[in-house]
Amino acid sequence: SAGSSSPPSQPLGGLNGSRRALVVPASGSASWLQRVFEEARGDSQLSVVTAEPPPVTVVAVERYLAEAQPAAAAQYWYDVTLADGSCQERCYLAPRLNGLVQRAHLRAGVRVRLRRCSYRYEEKRLNYGFPCLEELEVACGAGPTPAAPPRGRPPPLRGDKKHYLPLWNNEDPYGDVWVHFTPENLNLTSLGQLEMTWRSKFHYDPLLVRVLHKSRLRYYGKPEKKMDMPYQAYFEVADGSGMMSMVLWNSLCPEWYNSMKVGTVLLLEQYAVKTSYPFKTKPTPGDSQMKRFATIEISLNVRDPPTKITIIPEEMVKPEWGLPEVKYRFITRSELDGLPNNHSCDVIGLVTFVGRAERARKKEHGEDFWLYRWVHAVDGTSDQPFILELFATSQPEVFEHIHPMTYLVCTQMRVVRDLTENPSSAIYLTTSNESQIFITGWHRGQPYTKDTKVRNFIQWTKTQNEVDQMEKAVIGGYYPFPRPPNNFLKYCKNNKVESVLKAIGETGKEIEDLHYREHKRIAVQGIISAIKCISCSNVAEETSEVELSQVQCLGLILYLDEFQHEDIVQDKNRQTVSDTCGLWQSDLWAQVKDKLMKYLHHSTIFPESIPRKFDYVHRDLLMQQYNLHAAVHQPKETRTHRNISDFESASGLGYYEVTVLGINHDVAIDVAFLPLFCPDDPHLFQLEDVQNDTLLSCMSCIPASQQSATSNGRLPDMFPLSDEIVKAAMDLDGKHVVCILDICHLGDDKVEVFLSKIYRTVDPDVLDAM
Repeated sequence: SAGSSSPPSQPLGGLNGSRRALVVPASGSASWLQRVFEEARGDSQLSVVTAEPPPVTVVAVERYLAEAQPAAAAQYWYDVTLADGSCQERCYLAPRLNGLVQRAHLRAGVRVRLRRCSYRYEEKRLNYGFPCLEELEVACGAGPTPAAPPRGRPPPLRGDKKHYLPLWNNEDPYGDVWVHFTPENLNLTSLGQLEMTWRSKFHYDPLLVRVLHKSRLRYYGKPEKKMDMPYQAYFEVADGSGMMSMVLWNSLCPEWYNSMKVGTVLLLEQYAVKTSYPFKTKPTPGDSQMKRFATIEISLNVRDPPTKITIIPEEMVKPEWGLPEVKYRFITRSELDGLPNNHSCDVIGLVTFVGRAERARKKEHGEDFWLYRWVHAVDGTSDQPFILELFATSQPEVFEHIHPMTYLVCTQMRVVRDLTENPSSAIYLTTSNESQIFITGWHRGQPYTKDTKVRNFIQWTKTQNEVDQMEKAVIGGYYPFPRPPNNFLKYCKNNKVESVLKAIGETGKEIEDLHYREHKRIAVQGIISAIKCISCSNVAEETSEVELSQVQCLGLILYLDEFQHEDIVQDKNRQTVSDTCGLWQSDLWAQVKDKLMKYLHHSTIFPESIPRKFDYVHRDLLMQQYNLHAAVHQPKETRTHRNISDFESASGLGYYEVTVLGINHDVAIDVAFLPLFCPDDPHLFQLEDVQNDTLLSCMSCIPASQQSATSNGRLPDMFPLSDEIVKAAMDLDGKHVVCILDICHLGDDKVEVFLSKIYRTVDPDVLDAM
């Protein structure tokens, strides 16, 4: 089951049976953690097993690059800060426990019991060591809120790294080393003729430029490379003569990156000039007539030579310097449909939907992830919204606070469309390497506030009824976009993996390997054998109760083995669903279901899977729910005791449990299909095309009985299957199909598995792809 697992018989890290458990009293004036670590340091084996340990609070979980290790070793290490009420202690997490962080079992704010720890000395440093966490157990209940860790955090415990990385991606600045610079009055110089003279000089005249574009941060650290701050960021800067790339390197990034905003004027001295890197991305300038110096780039580094950077306040900028203004390429939603693929543009809109933050692996089997979320925004020029795929732009303070009803600006977006697909299929915009995003509270002083289309949008918002817009606002949940293409051959071409098709028996391993909030799309071959219709509201409530019992009542010990669900043949939680709900099953299923070698149950719907109506009063709670777990514990600002299940579903319908039988009739898997329809905003979710997927199209439609129940404000526990669904299922009875599954790890042991598309293997395009 995606929602439960049986505890393995042997604790993680394997206790030595001959070692006696040490009882360290929890009472007393000294810190319990300090006493345990002192015992470990004084032990002959530098290790201690605790008996009856009190619960301690996880204050912070912080990630950093590991040292060069054997190929199979972890690429990243984690330090965990624990608090026992008397003090806070940073501890190194044994790498074999990294999976607990990667799947969000071990996170800031949870309570744990320390069952075993050791003490580790750093052999290349004098008189230096640190405690190491070897075995942990989840504790029941909530403890006192610990104090926030002090500012000016020391460097990571192990190795020689000088800073921590963000917990869930590499693009965001993290920690106190990233500063904001406040300039003072300075003497200015003029712009040198750099492009004409750079080859003949060793020292260059000062440059006075304006930042026109800014890239996201690039972290290029590798375990085998000895670098303190392996960061890089590109900027496009310009003066009256044209535009040129500027590269900020290494330790200058935390010092200057946050202060160098689009529109900032810089005085550069003692910089280097190098030949341009030919393969980097290039933004589309707002002024198409501006000359671009593409052969060289300005290099800013802490040495060779040590660059001197000065920020000139805007009020000190003089017209005679001839610095260009920042220009934009704003479009309206009504103009979007006429733009070609990969067209660059800027947009502004009122946010109506914000999806949860999810992650996608950069390389198969790697440990680095892209962080992204989906957003809808409207601008009043069309009944269709902008559909925006927003990857993290190194602006975590903005990315994490996008919510419905805010004004959103996105720059340097790229159009994504496929004219060979169904022309009615949705067009969307995705971020580029140079995109910037801004929300309400961040617009003041931005150059785009003078743009005509931005001003027109603001005028439109003044004509809108806030209550009407609020009724359409939705946040979080499963968002199946973009839909898989109608052509399976195109699906295969779009997936750069070793093998497109996975065996049903392999899906358990695919799920086990997922990291926290990682989203993945896989294809399996099988036979649609059974369909059941269940009420979303009923199951979500039951699921939340199951989670509570798992986390708080079992005192679950954390093991890596607990992620292996593929051999579970019966899911007890599923038996709470009444057998009287709408059900169809094939004759073949009735004959083989009791003879299966393996039966995987992954049809559980979790509260986080269901899109919710946005509640502005509780926006902080909702944003916290749909963002990722913070590295450092952040006490909830809201005093509410509500949980996510208390917020109204944006769809309010049932969901389907679909059983897919393996083509050799020996394995099967239960998956979920969630028909998404928002009565208040019919453009929120893209419905399946009936001509290309009859069964899912019928399952996406709302029968009259469900429409009536939805309009009455309450849902029955179960829904009957419509005649159209039964007919579409019978048309597929016994036939081999390819099922596209969306899988996402929601933290702890919660993994959602949704059916997204069905391809018939008799269709010509499917045969061509095989």
